[in-house]
This record gives sequence, structure tokens and C-alpha cells, in this order.
Amino acid sequence: MPDLRLLALDTEDLEVISAFTQDAVMRVSDIGLSKSDSRFALLMNRFVWEASDIRGRGERRRTALHFDYVRDVTSKAINLQAKEGVLELLAIRFVSNDNPSGTIVLDFAGGGTIELKVDCLEARLQDLGAAWAAKGKPAHALEQD
Repeated sequence: MPDLRLLALDTEDLEVISAFTQDAVMRVSDIGLSKSDSRFALLMNRFVWEASDIRGRGERRRTALHFDYVRDVTSKAINLQAKEGVLELLAIRFVSNDNPSGTIVLDFAGGGTIELKVDCLEARLQDLGAAWAAKGKPAHALEQD
């Protein structure tokens, strides 16, 4: 399977990136802001949903994702000082407050979030080539009303 390369310039594009990165795992030490470049970057091991089969077999790939034009980063319920901590990404969304600026919200398992204040939405995702067999297919318990 060829490496995935995606660009997001609007909310529809970002929804595609969010779908491809659902259940990606990363170490806290693999995320951060470069203030001089106004760029927030993540290195992750994404589950390759497009390559999984009905028996739950699949693969993970090393993937880079970055957001440009980032002015500020805040987190809730995530200890960014715990460098060996592991995060599981559930979704990425954009909340516009004064188009084109807004907030990119990264939602993680356990209720934690990272919020990026941006001048405009621009994100790039790229697989880095390394791939390996996944131990299992991620699953989520559905909440009962």
C-alpha cells in the first residue's frame, strides 16, 4: 500500500485527516510546538483503517502530522511534562471563531484535549514509510443511554 499524503485547508479536508488518524497512538515526547515556525507537530503510529480486514488484522504506520500558523497551544487533562506518557487520538476538529482563524481541537481517549489557536486552518499528514502488523483492531465501547 502506498504512503498516505494529505493536505487540509478547510473543515471537510480536516474530517478526512481525522478519519485516517482515528486510534493513532503517540508518546507525549513526540508532540510539540515550534514557536519560531508557528508549527505544531505530532509523530504517531496510526492504525491503517483502509488496510484492515474483517478478522481484525491490520497494520500500523509511522505518520507525521503538523499544523501551521499556530499561535498558542493549551491542553486539558493531559500532562505534557510526562514525556513517556502515551496518548490515543480519537478525533480532530476545527472550531471557527473569526474566519479564517479558530481553534483546532485534538480529542484523546480518556477525555483529554489539546487545543491549537490558529490564524487559519492548514494541516499536512504524511506516512513515513515504516509499517508493521498491528496486534489487533482498535474497538470502542458504545455508551449506553
